[in-house]
Amino acid sequence: MKKTIAASASLAILAGCTTSNPYTGEQQISRAAAGTGIGAGVGALGGYLVGEVAGVDRGRAALLGAGIGALSGGGIGVYMDRQEADLRAQLQGTGVSVTRVGDRIVLNMPSNITFATDQDQVRSEFYPTLTSVAIVLNKYDQSIVDVVGHTDNVGSAQYNFGLSQRRASSVAGFLQNQGVNGRRLNVQGQGLSQPVASNATEQGRAQNRRVEISISPLQAG
Repeated sequence: MKKTIAASASLAILAGCTTSNPYTGEQQISRAAAGTGIGAGVGALGGYLVGEVAGVDRGRAALLGAGIGALSGGGIGVYMDRQEADLRAQLQGTGVSVTRVGDRIVLNMPSNITFATDQDQVRSEFYPTLTSVAIVLNKYDQSIVDVVGHTDNVGSAQYNFGLSQRRASSVAGFLQNQGVNGRRLNVQGQGLSQPVASNATEQGRAQNRRVEISISPLQAG
């Protein structure tokens, strides 16, 4: 049976996390990620459909079948380090934060810079930023990309789920139009189910309205 694996599972281990200030580019708690021990993390990425036979991730299997080589051992950390550095350079001053969690890279795109209020089409002003993301993703094609939409708690859960899904789809569609292999992209809406701040204040609700891009290394195992 197909099943969806919650994205929060891959966020359980926060050791070695580094975050850049989205406007200054300054890194906080900088630490190089380890190159091993992340096999289970890839399998726990949110929204991937697990294959019916032997639990094989179909998206990963398709990429490997297309001839995209898998990463292994100590080379994983080095590969993700370089990708992180390029993303930080490209996104400095854009309002998009870059966070490192082990060998995963998470881009947090606040909705106020990505979408107009209650809209699901990417603002034209944000096109250059997403184009920069696509350039890096195309350069480092040995990685899998989750695009996950989130909302605050204003409105019904059903409406917010649909809005978050449409926004994630818009971001993923833009990346694919910029040449990112669609088989690398997993799109998911989480609605209001995964807040990162309190919905009791406008500041907190603004933080919860976001699209996250989670980038993980492609592994064979």
